[in-house]
Amino acid sequence: MSLQVFYTPRSKETLESVYHFINNKFGTKSADKFTIKAERIIQLIVEQPLMFKASTIDESIRIGLITKQTSLFYRITETSIHLLFFWDNRQEPFEV
Repeated sequence: MSLQVFYTPRSKETLESVYHFINNKFGTKSADKFTIKAERIIQLIVEQPLMFKASTIDESIRIGLITKQTSLFYRITETSIHLLFFWDNRQEPFEV
């Protein structure tokens, strides 16, 4: 049984933001490559939800590396995967 994937509004917003940043700085080809990598990582998460490390802030949240510059934060439930947000790894870590 495969888990259903849900994009939160924040994940949609941050994915679009990262895409536009890459598109503006490196061009459409690079931005499209990023989208393909993100889709591949999401498919891997569906197949193996626990493959990425748990967050030190909240163990129910996992962090998937898409590129060395971008990570995906997600939460797993019994029936689904919730994509929380995409994170530019060059940013300062956030405080909780």
